[in-house]
Amino acid sequence: MRLETLLWAAIGVLLSIAASFVEVFVPTAPWQWLGDGLQVVSLGTRYQVAAVLLVACLGGGTAAALSQVAYLALGLVGLPIFEGGGGWQYLGEPSFGYLLGFVPAGWLCGRWAFLGPPKVEQLAIGCAIGLVALHSVGLLYAMVLRSSEFEAIAATYSQAALPGQAIAACAAATIASVFRHLVFY
Repeated sequence: MRLETLLWAAIGVLLSIAASFVEVFVPTAPWQWLGDGLQVVSLGTRYQVAAVLLVACLGGGTAAALSQVAYLALGLVGLPIFEGGGGWQYLGEPSFGYLLGFVPAGWLCGRWAFLGPPKVEQLAIGCAIGLVALHSVGLLYAMVLRSSEFEAIAATYSQAALPGQAIAACAAATIASVFRHLVFY
């Protein structure tokens, strides 16, 4: 394995840990500023998804997947790095399937991101593929292990979170495109 891949994986673990504690906010629309002033509103998600997809777009699929395997391992051994803590009991949490989904999301996004030149469109498609993988694994986990709560889990962790995650994914694709153009890779 290349050193560059391991470095991006390490960066991915650190970004994922930090991003799990930072909520995504956006300003209100400019036409609302006159009446209400400039305000920020929550998008109902954290930057974890953006961190996974950004590392995938910059470091590739292997680095992103490795970073998320390490992130999951650190959280499951007890470090309180997941949004609700950490430890083996987290396997029973409704959101754990989505955490598992970070691994294929990063891998698939990273594989797509390096199929062609680093155009923002190419990276955005990779991020969209990653989001589909993440939510597919999360919903499958909920369906198999928590079938009685499936509708509530889907509403909370997919339906409510997906719009904010899509915006964060667009930001990740844009940042990655700019960065890859600046360093010519």
